[in-house]
Amino acid sequence: MLIAQLTDLHIGAGRRLAYRKVDTAGALEKAVAHVMAMVPRPDVVLFTGDIGDLGSRDEYELVAEILTKLTIPYFMVPGNHDRRQPLRAAFPDATPVGADTGFVNYVVDDFPLRLIALDTLDEGKPGGVLGPEQLDWLRDVLLDGDGRDCAIFMHHPPIVTGIAHMDAQNLGEGAEELAAIVSVHRDRIKAIFCGHVHRPIHTIWAGVPLMIGPSVAHQVAFDLRADGPSAFVMEPPAMHLHVWDAGQHSLMTHLAYLDRYDGPHPFFGPDGKLIV
Repeated sequence: MLIAQLTDLHIGAGRRLAYRKVDTAGALEKAVAHVMAMVPRPDVVLFTGDIGDLGSRDEYELVAEILTKLTIPYFMVPGNHDRRQPLRAAFPDATPVGADTGFVNYVVDDFPLRLIALDTLDEGKPGGVLGPEQLDWLRDVLLDGDGRDCAIFMHHPPIVTGIAHMDAQNLGEGAEELAAIVSVHRDRIKAIFCGHVHRPIHTIWAGVPLMIGPSVAHQVAFDLRADGPSAFVMEPPAMHLHVWDAGQHSLMTHLAYLDRYDGPHPFFGPDGKLIV
């Protein structure tokens, strides 16, 4: 099972450039083209938040237009730049929750690896929250008798990355309680996929691999100083490709760049000899 994780799109209405610099709509078009050209093609795409930049209907209409070329199943959770109701209205199939549900929490049971969506949005604020209702929902899902291996995907990471201005707005309330839940079920939870930080980061948290995906557009500047500025860089847009081997109960994550680069070039010539 191949899972493409695309995150932090930050699409602006009218193809507005993010921060007067970043062509985020063009970046999403390149990401979709890359995914659709892959051999083998991913089975599912997970969008881990910040689909829009301001959370407006016009932004999501542009995203939906671009995603008409993505013909494989995809699912979304909101990020801090999103707004729940416009996102759900634009993408009902990608946010499959009931009309009377307050959060975008749901389970995807259509694949060998069970996918659990967690909504960490604290609407109008940069940081993330998981309140008691959210945590109870997750406990119930993990105790519903399904028993299969699973992965959680959400926007805000519950860890300290060392990038100070991002750590100040990661998952706050509910992080310790989430760690306790994950630790109890760490034999079944094979990974946690996050976005938000705009950098590829990998660690073990509560006994489980946790991966933060790079943005498909712009990256947060890599700066581990305590007083490092809030800034972005135009490092290559990328995605994570998570490979689930159900037979081995193992998950592997690849970093895949989305721009086109020179190559591939062969190591060996037609005569089978190494090219030197």
